Amino acid sequence: MTYEKRHDQRRPEETRVIEAKAGVIPNADGSAYFKIGNTVAYAAVYGPRDLHPKFMQDPSKGVLRCNYNMMPFSGMGDRVRPGANRRSKEISMVTEKAILPVIDLSDYPNAVVDVFIELPQTDAGSRCAGICAASIALADAGLSMKDLVSAVSVGKVDKMIVVDLDYEEEAYDDGPVADVPIAYISATDEISLLQMDGEITKEELMKGIEMGKKACLKINEIQKKALKDRFNNPNGDHNEQ
Repeated sequence: MTYEKRHDQRRPEETRVIEAKAGVIPNADGSAYFKIGNTVAYAAVYGPRDLHPKFMQDPSKGVLRCNYNMMPFSGMGDRVRPGANRRSKEISMVTEKAILPVIDLSDYPNAVVDVFIELPQTDAGSRCAGICAASIALADAGLSMKDLVSAVSVGKVDKMIVVDLDYEEEAYDDGPVADVPIAYISATDEISLLQMDGEITKEELMKGIEMGKKACLKINEIQKKALKDRFNNPNGDHNEQ
């Protein structure tokens, strides 16, 4: 059966409903909540602070260190094993690489900025939600940034190119599926993360990326609004699209 209409009635270029809030963890130097559909990410920033052991220090600038973790019962599929695993280490690494181009750590030699990303609930797009939350949290911590990093998945379900695949679309088995997480820096029109799982043609990929960049511009506005509301109305409600 051909996938001609998204099961949740979204248009191909449409994301799930998004909510965002900054300053949600009182004891952190910066924090954020980001929800897209049924995927929820919390990010907490601690630092800059001295990095130990000393051999890991960089005398020219600070170090960004991200830690991504899905809680055991967060997933739509099987129970996630607690603790570090290959997937969480890989996502932690790509999150660092996605965010580093926008953050200036030159004023913090020999220091580290730690970002902890926790996902209590997931329905696909977890690494993208984590990047969006981490970006808000770093700005909330007062670190110098040239822009916020926005992220979303694009891809193909059967013959349809779509934005923000959910779990049901990722698990579609009546045709080919491709999932392509991207992170986008709108100020410089740069893509800081591009991964792919599945098969997709070059033409389909380019179309998906353009759709994803437009979606990221909308996400960027939601992220900025979360930060503005943090200081204009500290006890305000989540921003929702």
